[in-house]
Amino acid sequence: MKALFIPKPGEVAVGTAAEPAPKPGEVLLRVRMIGLCGSDLNTYRGKNPMVSFPRIPGHEIAATVEEVKDAASPLRAGMTVTLSPYTSCGVCASCLRGRFNACKSNQTLGVQRDGALTDYISIPAPKIFIAEGLALEELCLVEPLTVGFHAVARGRVTEKDKVAIFGCGGIGLGAVAASAFRHAQTIAIDIDDAKLRIAREAGAAHTINASTEPLHEKLQELTGGHGPDVAIEAVGIPATFTECVEEVAFTGRVVYIGYAKDLVTYETRLFVQKELDILGSRNATPDDFADVIRMLQQHSFPVESAISMVVPFEEAPSAFTSWSANPAAFSKIMVRVN
Repeated sequence: MKALFIPKPGEVAVGTAAEPAPKPGEVLLRVRMIGLCGSDLNTYRGKNPMVSFPRIPGHEIAATVEEVKDAASPLRAGMTVTLSPYTSCGVCASCLRGRFNACKSNQTLGVQRDGALTDYISIPAPKIFIAEGLALEELCLVEPLTVGFHAVARGRVTEKDKVAIFGCGGIGLGAVAASAFRHAQTIAIDIDDAKLRIAREAGAAHTINASTEPLHEKLQELTGGHGPDVAIEAVGIPATFTECVEEVAFTGRVVYIGYAKDLVTYETRLFVQKELDILGSRNATPDDFADVIRMLQQHSFPVESAISMVVPFEEAPSAFTSWSANPAAFSKIMVRVN
């Protein structure tokens, strides 16, 4: 079967791989479309420390069920589905607490193990989600949106909250949509007006361009002088890590999705004085997948605006090259496999 490989940093090649043989409890899927993720770009650039080469990328998946051996399964051949790309060991501290999304030994498709930019993959049945009525593009958006949905769940967001989301890229946009889905007053913050426009379409009640507007003053104005109840960081730079702590209300919640590549310096007095809940957010749970699917089935997310382009499989190598040369020009690239 055909497969797309990243043999080493800076190279993408179309080749062949052995067809998978489903193990007991697994389902054979025919891959239809793949969304490319920022982690795939970092793999191509050689900046993903969790990746060894060669690697087949791809974990944002739309697929059709090809073969199911378990007669009791609700899955049937011909169903179009998406899936969770994570693994869990079952024995680490996170797994023992039932928080399998934060498994110490997690292996994500396309990162620590080969991904789905191939004709077929074999996946454990519990990882597969039925999503009736969703188009292939929508199915590919499910997994990246779940990451933002999980952050909002970690922040215990309710309709009574004012929520500030720092960063409106793919992950931040998921947090915007999740906050709006919970009927919170959602404030989207970015330095790119185009991303802020999409955030509005995704449900943000207010937007702030932090490069042209006074962030603190605007947040004070929008929150009655208190600051947001929840601040979610989806940028991954030290400045926004500290801004979340500085801007969030007293007894508020701060949720970090992004990774800051440099050390972050804090005024720790604010942690105590404000009595903050400071939370990390990693991957997503089955409940997050179910929530995203429900939202997409309501057609409340700007799918077309969120996708830059869809390319055929054969053009995926050139898409990686263009994306790497000018990442700001692309939001979401999708590859049509079959």
